[in-house]
Amino acid sequence: MEIWRDNVGSISIGRDNSPLHNVGVQDVEAPSILRSTLFLDHVGDVVLTLDSEGLSWDLLDSFETDESVCLGIKFSPKIAKETKFFDVYGVEFVKYGFMHGSNPANVGKYFLSCKFRDSEMHRFRVHGVQKSHTQPCLWVPTTYTFGHKDLETCQLWVNRINASLKIKKERPKNLLVCSAILVFVNPRSGKANGWRTWESVAPIFSRANVEVKVVVTERAGHAFDVMASLANKELNSYDGVIAVGGDGFFNEILNGFLLPRYRARHPPFPSDFIHSVEGKGNALVPKSNETVPETAHKNEDNSPLISSSTCNRSGLENFRTEDGANPTDQDLEFSRLKERFRFGIIPAGSTDAIVMCTTGTRDPVTSALHIVLGKRVYLDIAQVVRWKASSTANIEPCVRYAASFAGYGFYGDVITESEKYRWMGPKRYDYAGTKVFLRHRSYEAEVAYMETESEKINSFAGKGHLFSRTRAVWGPEKSERAVCRMNCGVCKRRPSYMSTRSPRATPYSRSEETRWRRCRGHFLSIGAAVISNRNERAPDGLVADAHLSDGFLHLLLIRDCPRALYLWHLTQLAKRGGKPLNFEFVEQHKTPAFTFTSFGNESVWNLDGELFHAHQLSAQVFQGLISLFASGPEV
Repeated sequence: MEIWRDNVGSISIGRDNSPLHNVGVQDVEAPSILRSTLFLDHVGDVVLTLDSEGLSWDLLDSFETDESVCLGIKFSPKIAKETKFFDVYGVEFVKYGFMHGSNPANVGKYFLSCKFRDSEMHRFRVHGVQKSHTQPCLWVPTTYTFGHKDLETCQLWVNRINASLKIKKERPKNLLVCSAILVFVNPRSGKANGWRTWESVAPIFSRANVEVKVVVTERAGHAFDVMASLANKELNSYDGVIAVGGDGFFNEILNGFLLPRYRARHPPFPSDFIHSVEGKGNALVPKSNETVPETAHKNEDNSPLISSSTCNRSGLENFRTEDGANPTDQDLEFSRLKERFRFGIIPAGSTDAIVMCTTGTRDPVTSALHIVLGKRVYLDIAQVVRWKASSTANIEPCVRYAASFAGYGFYGDVITESEKYRWMGPKRYDYAGTKVFLRHRSYEAEVAYMETESEKINSFAGKGHLFSRTRAVWGPEKSERAVCRMNCGVCKRRPSYMSTRSPRATPYSRSEETRWRRCRGHFLSIGAAVISNRNERAPDGLVADAHLSDGFLHLLLIRDCPRALYLWHLTQLAKRGGKPLNFEFVEQHKTPAFTFTSFGNESVWNLDGELFHAHQLSAQVFQGLISLFASGPEV
């Protein structure tokens, strides 16, 4: 084989091992360009070019692109001409073997040509990604097989392509998959097909040269225990952690990561919150929806922290952030870790709402391709602190984190009922939901939420209408807002309250005065959505305009109403383009923090699909606290 370098540095090689004199190189600008004549499987001879952007190829013989005519109809074969490196996730040698001639479109015209004779060659494959034409959020793998008679030529191309892929710094090299990404596989998720789901996507990680460590969970809490026990030094050897399962399984891994490492202040709350349960709080609770100006119950120098990995051993310490003073080594170590460490989800659950909101589809292959291509999107995380598990319990703070949703009433009852029917798989939610709906139970509770500027405007605009004696069934139109999409402008904006030095900054960190609004009454359900929570039962989500990283909780209060009206609300929720929030008995509030107090005997919450008993709790959101291997939905 003879390899020659032209005067601008490109390398040109003919497939017959002779210099490729018939390929013009006068327009080549970069010295790193590589150009050869190779054989593309099912196409024919092509001139393959590698530059800083990717690979491109041109058919060597012009007749290959000629139109074929059949019964007076012209057919022009559609042949890909390029693939960019941001869409390429791997390259590999394949065994010496047959390469096939052109596609059958031109066989009638050229059947005597040697172009259609199969021949044996050395081969390599380039693995890439293309988007479905019918479903833009669906990504499918694509493979281009190139061949050459000379082994060294193929080796040269494989080495150069690998070198180009290695400079993509966002690409993972080691992962923990609970599978070094670390991968956790829940064999009992969804229809108990977690392991089969992982096996279906594992070859993608192999082709991408991503080393994975797989942990197959054996019991509830196994993934939490593994994540909590890993030292930060060991976690730093991984680029991320992958959950093969549903939202509840991801929640377990998320809490295993955050609880031992993230030292966060308790959420803010009104000054009378902790003791308001005593005597049902009658003397302390203002009228429904009364605005109460007061300073949040927090002290910048002496706020309690939760640093324990278990509920019953909450460490309460004092610290200062860089906004106020000195962070600890643990704070700085966590800050560095979370900036590089990413989470991924291979969907194998019952609803997979987080995957639907971050990739646009529940397809495991699409999620795997997002991971190996190193996509990144930031995700808000809600911190939920339970102060009292029951009305008679002592105050004993217990913290949990949620990535998608926290729900009470109808939502908590459905998850409680569905636990009895796990053998039914995902259908248990439909069955349990029907039973809970027919009961039509409401619960007396009080919710206090921190008021934002938009809430002040909305409260004046709707005053006297929402709670008038002559309320209409169909409420006022809620204002339309931008829906979260790929490269979302709302999620890219970093709020003014965020500090690059402090990972604990919150929307109310610099407020001189915090205003709380309170709602008390009988509720069918109370929900706090971190993201829109799109799923197959709610195609637009519980809150269609919630964003992945806008720094707010979207509080939904569903007051007691006739069963028929509640069914109407649920029907709108299950319909694409429906308006489930435009009812008089439905309130939506955008807030960074809220508190909840139950006045009944039962109080069960649903945190990302997991049960959480809480009679009294407070919650806040941390903007963009973690990042996922995803890019956001396209449509």
